[in-house]
Amino acid sequence: LPQQKLLTWLSVLECVEVFAEMGTARVWGEMGRWTIIVLIQLAKAILRLLLLLWYKAGIQTSPPIVPLNREQQQPLHPQDMEDNSSGKDQTYVGRRSSRVVRSLQNTPSLQSRHWGSPQQREESQSRRAEEMNQPPTPLGLQETIAESIYITRPLLHLLSLGVWGQRSWKPWLLSAVLDISSLSLLSDLKDLNRRERAELRRRTILLLYYLLRSPFYDRYSEGRILLLLRLLADYVPGVGFVTRPLMDYLPAWQKIYFYNWG
Repeated sequence: LPQQKLLTWLSVLECVEVFAEMGTARVWGEMGRWTIIVLIQLAKAILRLLLLLWYKAGIQTSPPIVPLNREQQQPLHPQDMEDNSSGKDQTYVGRRSSRVVRSLQNTPSLQSRHWGSPQQREESQSRRAEEMNQPPTPLGLQETIAESIYITRPLLHLLSLGVWGQRSWKPWLLSAVLDISSLSLLSDLKDLNRRERAELRRRTILLLYYLLRSPFYDRYSEGRILLLLRLLADYVPGVGFVTRPLMDYLPAWQKIYFYNWG
């Protein structure tokens, strides 16, 4: 229960961090904005370190709590529950083809209808349940250090911004070195479950964000990205509906810390 509460609070922080940053900047200005950024990152780091070191949560995913897939969790219609309780056969097996089809008498309601066979659906649901309930992979000393580096990287980045300023390359390089070091140390882990492998892939893909983070974006990426988006908008039919709003959105996106570095 305490671990679940920590995950819940961590999820709440990740959901409201952008709103908190923008609202604080509107009310209290730039000083209040950076204050709330530091407080939120500090709270997230403390919660993640507690989960890692005290509760042995292993590699922590983002979001901390997997969103509920309502299509997979659809409850049975009352009529379907009555049919199941009465013991009626829900399937029919063809004599020649051995094909399994649903019985017409036990066709589920429209809200809970699916196109696969009942056996396939039960197997997929049981497989997903097993994957969700798999315990985290135990981390050794090297992997614990790697995960700790990943957790504390935002705090070190904010500290370097305060020391060297936002225009310096040192915070950008420090953050990149920490991210790459963490992934390199975690790459030796074997027998990861599905969620942990997906999380490591997500972290690897997020390294592309360094092309969009200042000062690299201001000096190298901005002109090339805007040129590419403009060419797509002018010469590829229909793409302009996406690329033109994106070009207008990029400057605002660059000003929000949690979109870039959170």
